[in-house]
Amino acid sequence: MFFYQKLSKFFASDIGIDLGTANCLVFVRDKGIVLSEPSVVAIAAGSKEILAVGSEAKRMLGRTPGNIKAVRPMKDGVIADFEITEDMLRYFIQKARGFVNKSRRFLPPRVLIAVPSGITEVETRAVKDSAQRAGAGEIHLIEEPMAAAIGVGLPVAEPSGSMIVDIGGGTTEVAVISFAGIVESCSVRVGGDEMDVAISQHMKKVYNLMVGERTAEEIKINMGSAYPLDEDKRFEVKGRDVVSGMPKTISISEEEVRKALMEPITSIVESVRSTLEKCPPELAADLIDRGIMLAGGGALLKGLDKLLTEETGLPVFVAEDPLKAVATGTGIVLQEMDTMHRAFHATNSRYG
Repeated sequence: MFFYQKLSKFFASDIGIDLGTANCLVFVRDKGIVLSEPSVVAIAAGSKEILAVGSEAKRMLGRTPGNIKAVRPMKDGVIADFEITEDMLRYFIQKARGFVNKSRRFLPPRVLIAVPSGITEVETRAVKDSAQRAGAGEIHLIEEPMAAAIGVGLPVAEPSGSMIVDIGGGTTEVAVISFAGIVESCSVRVGGDEMDVAISQHMKKVYNLMVGERTAEEIKINMGSAYPLDEDKRFEVKGRDVVSGMPKTISISEEEVRKALMEPITSIVESVRSTLEKCPPELAADLIDRGIMLAGGGALLKGLDKLLTEETGLPVFVAEDPLKAVATGTGIVLQEMDTMHRAFHATNSRYG
């Protein structure tokens, strides 16, 4: 390992990975974010032969014949299917290495992977083993809220409080950060996927309408909100009638979708309140001026910032590019390993 560390400075590429439940983003040192694809893999039923990965595989969700299965190997921010995740990681790592200078393809890449702050030791080992089998050389981990905070430009190294709420597909990560360390945090396995499920269940319960994952996600993106909006628009939803089995179209309102999303949204709000209640008084005082920063795909839910402001009394801001916050953070740590060493080593000392 020591010999590898010496050589890697000159001959290995540095790759940062936001291994998300819904999307996987890959950062290559000196190149920026080079890949952003869904965490979906299409396999041949029975043999687990990989047929497609990423965007191509996502187009197959809910539309495949019996001999092809489109699956999402990540669940709640952690690995649900070890073998398929390994294949998916191998695909992304090899594709990312195509953006690397030829002089740095001599050794397996050094990889920095963002993981949920509430991940267990077993889940940590699964991430590291998958990355190693997928072709990574030196492997390091960083907690997602820390990576997100760095990615959106919060002053994490300063002796004052900064708060980040990273809402991903499978988890919501809430953290108060000071002196390049996480002082208080809360990780709940609620995110965009839970919102999609809530919408699907509402369609089935109220209208006897079965809708797929992609349709539920489309409803969330177009009509989802966490706070009453000025204009209540309507949206046509197409699916299959549970009773007759025939195709069916219904019209729903934004208010209806908002009510359907109340359970997962309430869980997110409670995780923020819980973290604030445990926060030391000095850092809590800092947040009165600095407020709360939202990142992750869930930050794009309309009105969520207003709802959190109403519930906490603090100013709430949405990151400029919330979907890329974690991946950008891993990239900054890779680019500035020396100056970011405290945030970097804090995570790795915790997870081994």
